[in-house]
Amino acid sequence: MTQQIIDDRTTTLSTEDLAALRANLHEQRLFRQEQLQQLSTAATSRADAARARSAPAQLEVRVKLAASARMVLADVEAALVRMDQGRYGVCHLCRGPVARERLMIVPQARYCARCQQVREAGR
Repeated sequence: MTQQIIDDRTTTLSTEDLAALRANLHEQRLFRQEQLQQLSTAATSRADAARARSAPAQLEVRVKLAASARMVLADVEAALVRMDQGRYGVCHLCRGPVARERLMIVPQARYCARCQQVREAGR
């Protein structure tokens, strides 16, 4: 099994793991780009004033969905950059490795599970 050395620590990401994670991130990026395009098209096609006034809740939902999609898209693109730079799988806080299992579930994860809990507890 090939191991990627990160910051003098190792994580058990094989070459195959990295390829699968990269493919997953590319799929997520494409999905979010398509989602944003659809939300934009829906907003444009429903832009007449009468419909906008009668459906403010729908507009609010579209705005929130678009904001969420942009945020996830930014996280996915940042993960791809980290991969390209050889920094993928390193926690942004403790600089330790992010567990393989965590990355398989959340491939754009920036933090190890412990640091993620600390961040969420501080909110």
